[in-house]
Amino acid sequence: MTLGTVERLVRYPVKSLAGEELDELELDRRGPVGDRLWGLVDDEGKIASGKPTRRFRKVEGLLHHAAWLDGGLPVIEPAGGDPVRADGPAMEAVVAQLAGPGWRLAREDATPHHDAAPLHLVTTATLARLGEELGWEFEWQRLRPNVVVQVDDPPNFVEDGWVGQELAIGEVVLRVTDRCERCVMVNHSRPGGLEHRREVLKQIGRSNDVCAGVYAEIVTVGRLRVGDTVIGG
Repeated sequence: MTLGTVERLVRYPVKSLAGEELDELELDRRGPVGDRLWGLVDDEGKIASGKPTRRFRKVEGLLHHAAWLDGGLPVIEPAGGDPVRADGPAMEAVVAQLAGPGWRLAREDATPHHDAAPLHLVTTATLARLGEELGWEFEWQRLRPNVVVQVDDPPNFVEDGWVGQELAIGEVVLRVTDRCERCVMVNHSRPGGLEHRREVLKQIGRSNDVCAGVYAEIVTVGRLRVGDTVIGG
């Protein structure tokens, strides 16, 4: 059964920084190749994030800085500054600007940087539902998905019904494993005029038990492409 089509593909090379939109996204068993493969790490081994947990240390303003991959290495562009490649001489200063002295840019080791699953997917129906309830066109960037699926369903959290299913998308097969429980990061401001909106997380809580979007694991590796048909059921 055709569920929809791939509308957007996004990769986030550096944990908690803004990412890059792509026409194609290569997936291996870990997830999108290069996604959240790097992070800003302090001297205790904690990773910079927009929220504090056992693994993460809260650092303000990370979402206002961008990252993309160049030849397998991340390039960081600080807000209002010039891009710097990971192997460039200015990277230490850029990391200190973003997170403070004593932090470093580090590649993932045995513990994955992603929060709960290799891939995060959301549908346009979920975005439309939240937009209706909040009273504005809800920005997909607030949910930081890897895949946005355009669906013809009425506004609702339709991907919740995909949990437990396998989805065939182009070369790739995904298994939807769970709903995505949101955190305070959905409220945070971002580049492009996205304001801080403290009501976002509260509304997701009222509407869908604080869940929006779903997690998936990769069953068959390959490439996703914008325009690919999503087949499930």
